[in-house]
Amino acid sequence: MQKTKESILQQILDQGMLPLFYTDSPTVSVEVVRTVYKAGVRVLEYTNRGTAALENFKLLKKTMSVEAPDLSLGVGTVKSSHDAHAFIAAGADFIVAPLVNPQVAVICNGSEMLWIPGCMTPTEIFLAQQHHAKLIKIFPANIVGPAFISSIREIFRDQLFMPTGGVELNVDNIRMWFKSGVCAVGLGGRLITKTILEGEQYDLLYKNTVEAIRLVSAARK
Repeated sequence: MQKTKESILQQILDQGMLPLFYTDSPTVSVEVVRTVYKAGVRVLEYTNRGTAALENFKLLKKTMSVEAPDLSLGVGTVKSSHDAHAFIAAGADFIVAPLVNPQVAVICNGSEMLWIPGCMTPTEIFLAQQHHAKLIKIFPANIVGPAFISSIREIFRDQLFMPTGGVELNVDNIRMWFKSGVCAVGLGGRLITKTILEGEQYDLLYKNTVEAIRLVSAARK
């Protein structure tokens, strides 16, 4: 199946969560992606949070395009047009940002690529909408909380939201987010923890990822 911004958005909606992580190690990066894929993840964000991010991402795309061609691999923390061009050239399937940079929006829209900007206020959400953001990341989610989503739903009725940053790995917390009106949750350090990365604890990561998928499914019922 050809990947489009519509099909990738649907993958995120179907999965109900977007795992994300970064590590300097290229080997660990590959093993983490292999592990979460084995656990059932089909769309994943690799964050641009270190000097090795671009080269590691290129390796991930080369490896997973052979091992897991149905995996959509995006890049996060893209704040500049320079980084957007670089990661699109490296094969990014979608772009995630912690903020709204209209220049990045223009680049992604021109490439027919899904762009997921980060917002924290109604004004930022409106700006993102003006630049055709189909899905908006609420970041940092732990600061605004589910009540924020509930409060703005009537203002932005058709907008898709995904909280990232502080979403807890328990059914009550995840259920609160879905009840507030989000379509998916971003799971970073609560899922792919520093301990897992440093200790290369892939069996634990597999177990936690399977549990996260189960929790999301239960929370949406």
